[in-house]
Amino acid sequence: MRPVAALNDHEVFDRYPDELIDHDNIDHYRAMAERRLVIRHCQDCGYWIYPHRPICPECLSENLRFEEVSGRGTIFMETRLHQLRDPDASIVEPIVAAAVELEERTGLRYLSRIVNCRIEDIVLDMPVSLTWIEEDGCIWPAFEPAAG
Repeated sequence: MRPVAALNDHEVFDRYPDELIDHDNIDHYRAMAERRLVIRHCQDCGYWIYPHRPICPECLSENLRFEEVSGRGTIFMETRLHQLRDPDASIVEPIVAAAVELEERTGLRYLSRIVNCRIEDIVLDMPVSLTWIEEDGCIWPAFEPAAG
């Protein structure tokens, strides 16, 4: 079997069949399959760009590259989902979804799940770190309380 790092575009689509994958975000999904969180980074002005887009909103440069982020941040906001849309999903409710502000830039927020934490212990500005979960054959980034 070929290593995950060698996934071609068709294999990325096959791994994440329910996602809206396009030219601007396919490398993000390819990296997720490798358990790496990458965000577009402007090579001209240094601005981190998420959601992914083809042009830097700060300097209008097209000189962007996907780069791995530290995976450290704080909870900016969170919500708790108590109702599943898909009765066949393997997810146990409630699900805590959060905007995690990554340490790479003020305002750089990544939407993901909070795991390995009691719901009542989740608070705003709580330090978190990247972890990975697998559901229905897909690998996803999630965040958990930071050690220490």
